[in-house]
Amino acid sequence: MPASILIAGTGAMACLFGARLARHAGVTLLGTWPEGIEALQQDGIRLETEAGESQHRVWVTSDPAEVAGARHALVLVKSWQTRRAARQLAECLAPEGVALTLQNGLGNLDVLSQALGPERTALGVTTSGATLLGPGRVRAGGAGPVYFARHPRLGPIADLLRVAGLAVEEVPDVEGLLWGKLAVNAAINPLTALLRVPNGDLLERAHARELMAAAAQEVAQVAAALGIRLPSGRADEQAFEVARRTAANRSSMLQDVDRQAPTEIDAICGAVVDFGRRRGVPTPVNSVLWAMVRAMVEGWQGSPA
Repeated sequence: MPASILIAGTGAMACLFGARLARHAGVTLLGTWPEGIEALQQDGIRLETEAGESQHRVWVTSDPAEVAGARHALVLVKSWQTRRAARQLAECLAPEGVALTLQNGLGNLDVLSQALGPERTALGVTTSGATLLGPGRVRAGGAGPVYFARHPRLGPIADLLRVAGLAVEEVPDVEGLLWGKLAVNAAINPLTALLRVPNGDLLERAHARELMAAAAQEVAQVAAALGIRLPSGRADEQAFEVARRTAANRSSMLQDVDRQAPTEIDAICGAVVDFGRRRGVPTPVNSVLWAMVRAMVEGWQGSPA
């Protein structure tokens, strides 16, 4: 019997991982976006890469009862959708199952753990990227490894990701990797969204570079106050390197703004500000970026699940 995996989400990252895994397992996507669900039911996932476009058949549903007893799940919804995904997973994840979050931002694991229990939740980090071209249609961005913390139930998920050609690594300090990714996201995502430019354009603007550096350094300072060590030496240099490597990419937050959809700013800059306040670390740049993105999207409603 082929392996099976449940993916919470029907947006860009859910479709990217769904397409990668569909050749090797029975994949079911669980979401609430009507247009996405309809497109996936009709045509499957359409994945665009440098080699062209491919089509991948998957199951898709909005009803957790249809996937009751799922043992292995990936959580790939936007951070503001985590509570909804946690409620759905609480209805269908098997008692011996596990849900691995590979989401952006902070706080997702806590929300999932509250709904599912710590024994059924695991933390991971991925640096892969994707652009949603339309319902059920996604373009692969930069490929990157999947890192996760040790968990006794994660073996089958890790094996399946490896079979699908993804680099997978168990690490002792996934929290440091999460904060390292947070520093990059805080430096790139809000500025690309506010300026409506691809990642690489930030490097061509002196003031944008200054803001990038300051936002990343604030994240590093908050992490240090929490006793968390970032994986790279300088958070600002890492952000510059990622922007160079993904110069043509439109960040996930810019994609949200393009669709006038809610963003993950609360789980990125907002979380940095919150932890900074708790530890007495000033975070003025993240605070302003947080407020500016929130002001821009006030009144917008709806987003792919």
